[in-house]
Amino acid sequence: MTEYLQTIADSYRGYWHYLCHEVMVPSWHNYFWWLVALSLVVWLLEIIFPWRSGQAIFRQDFWLDGFYMFFNFFLFSLIGYNALSNVAVDLFEDWLGWLGINNLVALQVQSWPAWAQYILLFVLADFIQWNIHRLLHRVPWLWEFHKVHHSVQQMGFAAHLRYHWMETLVYKSIQYIPLAMIGFGLSDFFIVHIIAVAIGHLNHSNLRITWGPLRYLLNSPVMHIWHHAKEIPSGQYGVNYGLSLSIWDYLFKTAWVPRDGKDIELGFEQVESYPKSFIGQMIKPLRR
Repeated sequence: MTEYLQTIADSYRGYWHYLCHEVMVPSWHNYFWWLVALSLVVWLLEIIFPWRSGQAIFRQDFWLDGFYMFFNFFLFSLIGYNALSNVAVDLFEDWLGWLGINNLVALQVQSWPAWAQYILLFVLADFIQWNIHRLLHRVPWLWEFHKVHHSVQQMGFAAHLRYHWMETLVYKSIQYIPLAMIGFGLSDFFIVHIIAVAIGHLNHSNLRITWGPLRYLLNSPVMHIWHHAKEIPSGQYGVNYGLSLSIWDYLFKTAWVPRDGKDIELGFEQVESYPKSFIGQMIKPLRR
């Protein structure tokens, strides 16, 4: 028990120092300022080349979604997620040790070229996330948490990161084992995450991007807006689940882009009565 309490203390102390360094010391490997820069670039593109020209620059819930960006990527970890996840990893490794399992690695990729490791991580992580995303729509109690993300009624880049903190727990828990089973030789996959964030920002932006022939590989705003459509095909729990890649939706028959979705209604049934504040949206799924 003492070692777990020490892990918690070290996690809080370490993350606080990390966050202060991120904010105060900009660098090429500084995630905080990369997020700010990406957000400003995509927002500027929305202003110059808006798909929905009548949508305000400071669209509905602009500041709320901006707060979600920094809460989900930084403040949530400071509040407790970083400490709890470190303890969970320690407990899991101790449990594996009790079972006599000392190494989860099933695929040795340390000898692969760096670019091949990056591609493998990107594709594998995206496929796992696609399956988890389907789960969030299919399982009723998970859907109540995912409704926070679908409460967006005007799309913009920051809507990408409006989601309930429970989703972080679900995604990270399910991803942990399959990714741990791959013995990546690289300790820093910073660039992979930055690329995924950039694509996610674009997919939720007020930009008309289709990627042309690459639309069967890459997700886009024109495709993803139908994922947020208020009305979806009868009998479906959702469509267009892809995060960065669209190929999974085309392979597994969940792709749906019936026409130009520029002015479609977004949300879900009775979204108008859904809580509008951050606290209200955090509490709503827990009450159910």
